[in-house]
Amino acid sequence: MESNRQQKINRLIQKELSEIFLLETKKMPGVLISVTNVRTSPDLGLVHAHLSVFPSEKGSELMQNINDNVKSVRYELGKRVGKQLRVVPELNFHLDDSLDYIENIDKLLK
Repeated sequence: MESNRQQKINRLIQKELSEIFLLETKKMPGVLISVTNVRTSPDLGLVHAHLSVFPSEKGSELMQNINDNVKSVRYELGKRVGKQLRVVPELNFHLDDSLDYIENIDKLLK
């Protein structure tokens, strides 16, 4: 069960990460990254963010690139939320493949 504070921080981090990735993907035409889910640990020191990538063929490549540059993403996040949070949490990114799963289920049902 998440506390009210955790839920507020989840929404704040999701909004800011979405804006960061929106600005970065404008440089790459034909690529869209959206933040689907953010979970914060109870001590607010660790964040698990689930990213959905379109087109899904580039998902693993982009996730590798994001995980290699997690320090710069955390720095950008710190500049944006530095006034609201005392400590900028560590970031863990995971690929959200639920859309691919749904497409596969639809194909199987047809």
